[in-house]
Amino acid sequence: MDRTFFGIGALLAFVGVGLGAFGAHALRATLAPADLVIFETGVRYQMYHALALLMVGWAWSRWPVPAVSVAGWLFVAGIAVFSGSLYLLVLTGARWLGAVTPIGGVCFLAGWLCLAWAALRGS
Repeated sequence: MDRTFFGIGALLAFVGVGLGAFGAHALRATLAPADLVIFETGVRYQMYHALALLMVGWAWSRWPVPAVSVAGWLFVAGIAVFSGSLYLLVLTGARWLGAVTPIGGVCFLAGWLCLAWAALRGS
């Protein structure tokens, strides 16, 4: 499981860097400034949680308890829902996706709680 989360985290960080460059170069000329900020928020949270997945890989090698794995999958889901909905909102103009974004935020929060639980209680 440690290699799985490390690998997923590294791939999502790679994609995050690519999307950041895409936003900074290709989208800057076509998006309204407010939409560019939304896109950059998606990239920022993707990068934070891609790095968190690297941490989950390390944590699994130290505390191999279910809460660590749950945290990792919650971070993956959070990236897909939070960042993914922001990317789609900006690129498609489907503003209703803004209502979906907080679900990804809840996944991030729950993931951090699971990781804390594993560190404090997992043995």
